[in-house]
Amino acid sequence: MIWGPLLLVAGALAVVLPGGSLRRPRMSFAVLGKRVVAVAVATPRSAMTGAVAVTSLLGLLTGGPVAAVIAGAYAVLGGRALLRRAARRRAAVERSAALDALAALAADLRAGLPPAEARADSDSGDRLRRLTTSVWRLAERTGAPAADLVERVEADARAADRAAASATAQAAGAQATSMMLAALPLAGLGLGVAMGGDPFHVLLRTPLGAACGLVAVVLQTAGLLWSERLVGGVTR
Repeated sequence: MIWGPLLLVAGALAVVLPGGSLRRPRMSFAVLGKRVVAVAVATPRSAMTGAVAVTSLLGLLTGGPVAAVIAGAYAVLGGRALLRRAARRRAAVERSAALDALAALAADLRAGLPPAEARADSDSGDRLRRLTTSVWRLAERTGAPAADLVERVEADARAADRAAASATAQAAGAQATSMMLAALPLAGLGLGVAMGGDPFHVLLRTPLGAACGLVAVVLQTAGLLWSERLVGGVTR
């Protein structure tokens, strides 16, 4: 029984602390914490894997195999949500930078900047870059004013961003509802403890409770992913 937890700890630490950090016995907790944060920022997926492993280990040591599975499943859902939120923030920053570059490009064109230099300055954002390239081709073939076309591309992109922000705000209620429903089982367990019962023993230590707990986690995960897909289809 002891080899499973030991291997899980070793795997988690190897993921979170690459580069032989385990060979430094004098490493202080402050240095260890800084290294964990640095690894989490540089390689968030590896950090999530290590966090899931550690969470599963804690569940295994405190509640047994069923607790390990449940804790690992919730850790995966939480880590996935954090990664997606970080990705959305990065995409928003890159999108804002691309729109600012388009605005600067239009201003440079109106100031008489040579087209070759202006084209080099517009290299930000894949879709916006393709649109800017199309603007240049259209301006070269038809003689249309490039500055007006670039401004129209920028205005259309900002209008699309406003529509997406509005859809996200309207979908926030559905997201909050799904999160509230996901927290209800924990509230039920807390209510059972408050009434003097021992729901964790039934859930983690009996065959029927373990089966109910595992099925509940599967259904809950499926419900959260389905809700996320529905909301994503509206806000995309």
